[in-house]
Amino acid sequence: MPAANRPEELRGLKTDELQQKLAVLTEERFRLEFRRATESLTNPLQLRSIRRDIARIQTILKERASA
Repeated sequence: MPAANRPEELRGLKTDELQQKLAVLTEERFRLEFRRATESLTNPLQLRSIRRDIARIQTILKERASA
């Protein structure tokens, strides 16, 4: 994912938008993990970036749930 997923920009999104983005990233992560198991990835760092974006979104959603 591009660097557009900074925490400040993610906090500006609504909860529904964050949940949709989380679903898309989770699906993309699954596809990359599957492809990594069967062949080599062209950009292996993309997987790390997606995992971190997922963690950022989950953190923001937990903050909102506890507030």
